[in-house]
Amino acid sequence: MEHYSFATLCSSANGELEASHLPLLLDRDFAPHGRLVGHMARPNGQWKRAAGSRVMAVFSGPHAYISPTWYESNETVPTWNYAAVHAYGVLRLIEDEPRLREVVRRTVDVYERSMPRPWSMDAVPPQYLDKLLLGIVGFEIEIDRIEGKWKLNQNHPVERREKVIRALGATGRPDDAAVADLMREQVDSESM
Repeated sequence: MEHYSFATLCSSANGELEASHLPLLLDRDFAPHGRLVGHMARPNGQWKRAAGSRVMAVFSGPHAYISPTWYESNETVPTWNYAAVHAYGVLRLIEDEPRLREVVRRTVDVYERSMPRPWSMDAVPPQYLDKLLLGIVGFEIEIDRIEGKWKLNQNHPVERREKVIRALGATGRPDDAAVADLMREQVDSESM
Protein backbone atom coordinates (compact mmCIF):
# COMPACT_ATOMS: atom_id res chain seq x y z
CA MET A 1 0.00 0.00 0.00
CA GLU A 2 2.91 2.32 0.61
CA HIS A 3 5.13 1.19 -2.25
CA TYR A 4 2.26 1.01 -4.80
CA SER A 5 0.29 3.94 -3.39
CA PHE A 6 -1.43 5.05 -6.59
CA ALA A 7 -4.76 3.34 -5.95
CA THR A 8 -8.15 2.91 -7.55
CA LEU A 9 -10.87 4.26 -5.24
CA CYS A 10 -14.16 2.44 -5.92
CA SER A 11 -17.58 3.48 -4.66
CA SER A 12 -21.22 2.89 -5.44
CA ALA A 13 -24.17 5.27 -5.31
CA ASN A 14 -27.69 4.81 -6.62
CA GLY A 15 -26.74 1.52 -8.23
CA GLU A 16 -23.87 3.07 -10.21
CA LEU A 17 -20.21 2.23 -9.72
CA GLU A 18 -17.48 4.88 -9.81
CA ALA A 19 -13.70 4.72 -9.72
CA SER A 20 -10.98 7.34 -9.43
CA HIS A 21 -7.24 6.80 -9.69
CA LEU A 22 -5.51 8.65 -6.86
CA PRO A 23 -2.42 8.63 -4.68
CA LEU A 24 -3.39 7.54 -1.17
CA LEU A 25 -1.23 7.78 1.92
CA LEU A 26 -1.36 5.17 4.68
CA ASP A 27 -1.38 6.20 8.34
CA ARG A 28 -0.31 2.88 9.86
CA ASP A 29 -0.77 3.90 13.50
CA PHE A 30 -4.38 5.00 13.18
CA ALA A 31 -6.95 2.41 14.26
CA PRO A 32 -6.30 -1.33 14.07
CA HIS A 33 -5.81 -1.47 10.27
CA GLY A 34 -4.70 2.09 9.58
CA ARG A 35 -6.23 4.98 7.72
CA LEU A 36 -5.95 6.16 4.12
CA VAL A 37 -5.72 9.88 3.38
CA GLY A 38 -6.02 11.60 0.02
CA HIS A 39 -7.64 14.28 -2.07
CA MET A 40 -9.34 14.62 -5.43
CA ALA A 41 -10.30 17.42 -7.77
CA ARG A 42 -13.50 19.17 -6.72
CA PRO A 43 -15.04 18.71 -10.22
CA ASN A 44 -14.76 14.93 -9.71
CA GLY A 45 -18.22 14.34 -8.24
CA GLN A 46 -17.30 10.99 -6.73
CA TRP A 47 -16.47 12.71 -3.44
CA LYS A 48 -20.08 13.97 -3.11
CA ARG A 49 -21.64 10.59 -3.80
CA ALA A 50 -19.10 8.59 -1.75
CA ALA A 51 -19.09 10.79 1.36
CA GLY A 52 -20.22 8.76 4.36
CA SER A 53 -20.43 5.53 2.37
CA ARG A 54 -18.43 2.37 2.18
CA VAL A 55 -15.61 2.36 -0.39
CA MET A 56 -12.83 0.07 -1.55
CA ALA A 57 -9.30 1.17 -2.45
CA VAL A 58 -7.42 -1.21 -4.74
CA PHE A 59 -3.63 -1.08 -4.60
CA SER A 60 -2.22 -2.96 -7.56
CA GLY A 61 1.25 -4.26 -6.95
CA PRO A 62 3.64 -5.88 -9.38
CA HIS A 63 2.18 -8.15 -12.04
CA ALA A 64 3.59 -10.25 -14.86
CA TYR A 65 2.46 -12.41 -17.75
CA ILE A 66 3.58 -16.03 -17.35
CA SER A 67 4.30 -17.93 -20.57
CA PRO A 68 3.56 -21.66 -20.56
CA THR A 69 6.89 -22.19 -22.36
CA TRP A 70 8.67 -21.32 -19.12
CA TYR A 71 7.28 -24.41 -17.39
CA GLU A 72 8.84 -26.69 -20.02
CA SER A 73 5.68 -28.82 -19.90
CA ASN A 74 2.91 -29.38 -22.46
CA GLU A 75 0.21 -29.45 -19.81
CA THR A 76 0.22 -25.77 -18.91
CA VAL A 77 -1.47 -22.62 -20.15
CA PRO A 78 -0.66 -18.89 -20.04
CA THR A 79 -1.50 -17.05 -16.83
CA TRP A 80 -0.82 -13.83 -14.94
CA ASN A 81 0.93 -13.53 -11.58
CA TYR A 82 0.21 -10.53 -9.36
CA ALA A 83 -0.03 -9.07 -5.89
CA ALA A 84 -2.63 -6.54 -4.75
CA VAL A 85 -4.34 -5.21 -1.63
CA HIS A 86 -8.01 -4.27 -1.23
CA ALA A 87 -8.71 -1.89 1.66
CA TYR A 88 -12.28 -1.17 2.79
CA GLY A 89 -13.82 1.53 4.95
CA VAL A 90 -16.11 4.55 5.08
CA LEU A 91 -15.01 7.70 3.25
CA ARG A 92 -15.14 10.82 5.42
CA LEU A 93 -14.56 14.27 3.98
CA ILE A 94 -11.89 16.55 5.40
CA GLU A 95 -13.75 19.83 5.62
CA ASP A 96 -11.37 22.16 7.43
CA GLU A 97 -8.71 24.03 5.45
CA PRO A 98 -5.77 23.43 7.82
CA ARG A 99 -6.25 19.63 7.65
CA LEU A 100 -6.66 19.75 3.86
CA ARG A 101 -3.48 21.81 3.57
CA GLU A 102 -1.67 19.22 5.72
CA VAL A 103 -2.92 16.35 3.49
CA VAL A 104 -1.54 18.13 0.42
CA ARG A 105 1.74 19.01 2.16
CA ARG A 106 2.23 15.43 3.30
CA THR A 107 1.43 14.09 -0.18
CA VAL A 108 3.94 16.45 -1.76
CA ASP A 109 6.58 15.56 0.83
CA VAL A 110 6.13 11.81 0.30
CA TYR A 111 6.44 11.97 -3.48
CA GLU A 112 9.09 14.70 -3.65
CA ARG A 113 11.50 13.13 -1.14
CA SER A 114 13.16 10.97 -3.78
CA MET A 115 13.66 13.85 -6.23
CA PRO A 116 17.18 15.24 -6.72
CA ARG A 117 15.90 18.73 -5.84
CA PRO A 118 12.63 18.29 -3.92
CA TRP A 119 9.93 20.88 -4.56
CA SER A 120 8.18 22.40 -1.55
CA MET A 121 4.77 23.97 -1.13
CA ASP A 122 6.62 26.83 0.56
CA ALA A 123 7.89 27.83 -2.91
CA VAL A 124 4.34 28.83 -3.93
CA PRO A 125 2.87 32.21 -2.93
CA PRO A 126 0.33 31.61 -0.13
CA GLN A 127 -2.52 33.33 -2.02
CA TYR A 128 -1.96 31.09 -5.02
CA LEU A 129 -1.95 27.98 -2.84
CA ASP A 130 -5.16 29.13 -1.12
CA LYS A 131 -6.79 29.39 -4.54
CA LEU A 132 -5.61 25.91 -5.55
CA LEU A 133 -6.91 24.36 -2.33
CA LEU A 134 -10.41 25.56 -3.26
CA GLY A 135 -10.23 23.21 -6.24
CA ILE A 136 -9.75 19.99 -4.28
CA VAL A 137 -11.54 17.94 -1.63
CA GLY A 138 -9.72 15.96 1.05
CA PHE A 139 -10.90 12.69 2.51
CA GLU A 140 -9.90 9.90 4.84
CA ILE A 141 -10.88 6.26 5.08
CA GLU A 142 -10.50 4.40 8.36
CA ILE A 143 -9.67 0.91 7.15
CA ASP A 144 -11.94 -1.71 8.68
CA ARG A 145 -10.93 -4.61 6.45
CA ILE A 146 -7.85 -5.47 4.38
CA GLU A 147 -7.56 -8.31 1.90
CA GLY A 148 -4.33 -9.37 0.28
CA LYS A 149 -4.80 -10.84 -3.18
CA TRP A 150 -2.05 -12.68 -4.99
CA LYS A 151 -1.37 -15.38 -7.50
CA LEU A 152 2.25 -16.48 -7.66
CA ASN A 153 2.03 -19.94 -9.23
CA GLN A 154 1.59 -21.40 -5.74
CA ASN A 155 -0.46 -24.21 -7.32
CA HIS A 156 2.61 -25.47 -9.25
CA PRO A 157 5.47 -27.64 -7.98
CA VAL A 158 8.60 -25.85 -6.78
CA GLU A 159 10.59 -26.99 -9.84
CA ARG A 160 8.18 -25.18 -12.19
CA ARG A 161 8.15 -22.09 -10.02
CA GLU A 162 11.95 -21.99 -10.08
CA LYS A 163 11.83 -21.98 -13.90
CA VAL A 164 9.34 -19.10 -13.87
CA ILE A 165 11.47 -17.15 -11.39
CA ARG A 166 14.50 -17.51 -13.66
CA ALA A 167 12.51 -16.51 -16.76
CA LEU A 168 11.00 -13.46 -15.06
CA GLY A 169 14.42 -12.40 -13.81
CA ALA A 170 15.79 -12.51 -17.35
CA THR A 171 13.20 -10.20 -18.97
CA GLY A 172 14.70 -6.97 -17.61
CA ARG A 173 11.24 -5.59 -16.75
CA PRO A 174 10.93 -4.16 -13.22
CA ASP A 175 7.48 -5.67 -12.52
CA ASP A 176 8.70 -9.09 -13.71
CA ALA A 177 11.67 -8.85 -11.33
CA ALA A 178 9.37 -7.79 -8.47
CA VAL A 179 7.05 -10.76 -9.12
CA ALA A 180 10.10 -13.06 -9.24
CA ASP A 181 11.21 -11.67 -5.85
CA LEU A 182 7.76 -12.35 -4.35
CA MET A 183 7.79 -15.86 -5.79
CA ARG A 184 11.29 -16.43 -4.37
CA GLU A 185 10.12 -15.32 -0.91
CA GLN A 186 7.20 -17.72 -1.11
CA VAL A 187 9.34 -20.67 -2.25
CA ASP A 188 11.97 -19.93 0.42
CA SER A 189 9.33 -19.69 3.18
CA GLU A 190 7.90 -23.07 2.17
CA SER A 191 11.31 -24.72 2.48
CA MET A 192 11.81 -23.53 6.07
